[in-house]
Amino acid sequence: MRARFLIILAAAVVLVLVARAAAGPATEGPDATADEELWKRANLMFDPIPATADNPDNRVTAAKIELGRMLYFDTKLSQAGNISCNSCHSLATFGVDNLPTSRGDAGQLGERNSPTVLNAALHVAQFWDGRAKDVEEQAGMPILNPVEMAIPSKDFLVDRLSQYPHYERRFVEAFPGELPALTYTNIVLALAAFERTLLTPSRFDLYLLGDHSALSAEEKAGMKTFMGYGCTSCHNGVNLGGHIFRKFGISGEYWHHTNSRKIDPGRFAVTGEEEDRYVFRVASLRNVAKTYPYFHDGSVQELDDAIRVMLQLQVGSELSEPEVAGVTAFLESLTGELPESVRQTMPAGVAGD
Repeated sequence: MRARFLIILAAAVVLVLVARAAAGPATEGPDATADEELWKRANLMFDPIPATADNPDNRVTAAKIELGRMLYFDTKLSQAGNISCNSCHSLATFGVDNLPTSRGDAGQLGERNSPTVLNAALHVAQFWDGRAKDVEEQAGMPILNPVEMAIPSKDFLVDRLSQYPHYERRFVEAFPGELPALTYTNIVLALAAFERTLLTPSRFDLYLLGDHSALSAEEKAGMKTFMGYGCTSCHNGVNLGGHIFRKFGISGEYWHHTNSRKIDPGRFAVTGEEEDRYVFRVASLRNVAKTYPYFHDGSVQELDDAIRVMLQLQVGSELSEPEVAGVTAFLESLTGELPESVRQTMPAGVAGD
């Protein structure tokens, strides 16, 4: 269970700290001092992942999580039954499908890269342009999008799921006292509750919590380079991003540095404000080594190339090859532990009673 993993993680950190306190510093002198100072700097910039990503307006319960997991994998949430939420946000591949853009229920390609669903509940807003404030608002949008899951109306989906006794029963369990319990609002709330469990602690969290040995010397050097070049002005906090919006292309036009097939105005399409042209929600870097291809249009395939593009466009600098290798190693340390719920197979009964 997710709770068990977090308990084990916390216990491991306590044991590490106790052992370190008993044994004293592993090394003495300038290297130990520099290592301690780097750790302190990292803790000013980054935060360990929390145990939960709860929402007071959508309390996460076991019944709601299980219902949301069933819905997440169920192709009945698309009109023709060709795709599920998991098709574009595959939990087996860190919440993405590793395609530049995803195919919808009828085979149409979307216009933007499908971002990972892992840790998304910690973001300031959802989608590249931030048009949904949280995972609760986001969860209902792809279902009704004609290019994505193409369900023609909220009532259509409610009527469809109402034909299956196991869903009627699950909704009553997840939303006790509500009549009717099977509503579109509750479909969305259950999906969002499941998504709020998809947090992925990594070795980097152990490091932030005090285990200096959790990162290798190369990873620490890469983190130092990452911080030294100012990448933390956007990629900081618990998700190393995901909490602010920034223009993509401060030092140049992004489409001249990527394989972009079209010029996307970004958040401007939502707000109509000129200052939001080419502005996107900053991507989270957790699991970034696994969530290729990169950027809003999936226009860059390799992580090291994405690092070079970001330094050129956002900082106006170039890294040496050893620096690129170091930053890549640091970002690979952000690959987390998938929750047990993700590793489980399709829930029994999804196909109907």
